[in-house]
Amino acid sequence: MRIGLWIDEEGLRIEQVGAAAKAAEDSGIDRIWFSQRTGWDALTLVAGAAPYTSTIGFAVGVVPVYPRHPIALAAQARSVQALTDNRLLLGVGSSHPLIIEGLHGLSMERPADYMREYVDALGRLLTGEPTDYQGERITARGQLSIAGAEAPEVIVAALGPRMLKIAGELTAGTTTSWVGPELIESYIRPTIDMAAVGRPRPEVIAAATVAVTNDPDATRAWIHDRFGMAGEMPAYRAVLDRGGLAGPEDTAVLGDEETVAREIERFANAGATEFVLCPVGTPEEQKRTIRFAHDYRQQSV
Repeated sequence: MRIGLWIDEEGLRIEQVGAAAKAAEDSGIDRIWFSQRTGWDALTLVAGAAPYTSTIGFAVGVVPVYPRHPIALAAQARSVQALTDNRLLLGVGSSHPLIIEGLHGLSMERPADYMREYVDALGRLLTGEPTDYQGERITARGQLSIAGAEAPEVIVAALGPRMLKIAGELTAGTTTSWVGPELIESYIRPTIDMAAVGRPRPEVIAAATVAVTNDPDATRAWIHDRFGMAGEMPAYRAVLDRGGLAGPEDTAVLGDEETVAREIERFANAGATEFVLCPVGTPEEQKRTIRFAHDYRQQSV
């Protein structure tokens, strides 16, 4: 199982992000992950941070599909590929009504149908070959010629069965949020594998909030205070209910170094192909978690 590390870019300058990426590369971390939030554009951040490194992979998890036409996203992703020696994994997702409808004023009618058309058109455009795509809701015609750019792998953030089916049928796999190893083993992995019959086994990339801490209860409360609202979003609420969990804090990996290492192995045994550590907690806990991630990867190589 690969090990990924999420970098919290909020408030950081590019040289700070680059230094964090370089440190992760030096320790053997397989991939750096950035989120698309309300500050840095995640794909631009990849292009800016990559020159500080030479081999480590980069991923965005995830770009919401509604605000960016497939042609625009394909052009940006292929540009990043050319600038990073083809080290990008492109994650896309539908996001949530609170963001897409509330902030962008865009409709999220029939999101699974829209996602199927989107990734179908996007995949064709990313090859750089001429494309003439006409769906019910998406039209994409043209060719994106960027020297040195290869088509990046695409994954879909998928928690519901219809999105998992799309991920398994049309992309390299999925990334999960607020999901523990039990649900990966009993639901995520079998559902996406069934959809991918006849294709390579899909990636299941498990992202989890992690804190190496001596006070798990305090850190769990910290997660509830900062991320508890995620439990009210329909897609996350559905998967939390499926796992019998009250909120995002119940999916966190918390404890000392030995405890966290054991929990990461549970994700591997459940069928995850990559585990992404998202450091949380106090500044001291986050630094300790990042040190653990570096040490853990060096020891497992």
